[in-house]
Amino acid sequence: MESDIAATIDGSPAVSACLPLTVLTKRADFLRASGARRQGTSGIHLQARKRAEGEAAGIRVGFTCSKKVGNSVARNRAKRRLREVARMILPSEGLDGWDYVLVGRNTVTAELPFPELLNDMRRALTKVHA
Repeated sequence: MESDIAATIDGSPAVSACLPLTVLTKRADFLRASGARRQGTSGIHLQARKRAEGEAAGIRVGFTCSKKVGNSVARNRAKRRLREVARMILPSEGLDGWDYVLVGRNTVTAELPFPELLNDMRRALTKVHA
């Protein structure tokens, strides 16, 4: 396609093309999020914090999976699934000015049916923002 908007297979515009997420890369950002609000579900552990006034704008998100999740293949699969969950949910349900860190769970994140993973993310966001 020649347009700037990415399209899905059926031709409808992709959500991520409208609201891009900034990815956390610095360890300090991950540590600040880990000391803030937390919510665990069966498939995802979510850490979230509201940034201070004057910090970066927009929604920022980070992803992590420890070796407890499995070998490198399982960790990478879990992180791919977490990235897709964030791409689908955070632009519409995340809040501007917040940092979110999605942590993969031991074997569950890579194997849980995707609709259940999406519901886990929605449930965790609701509780973190309450």
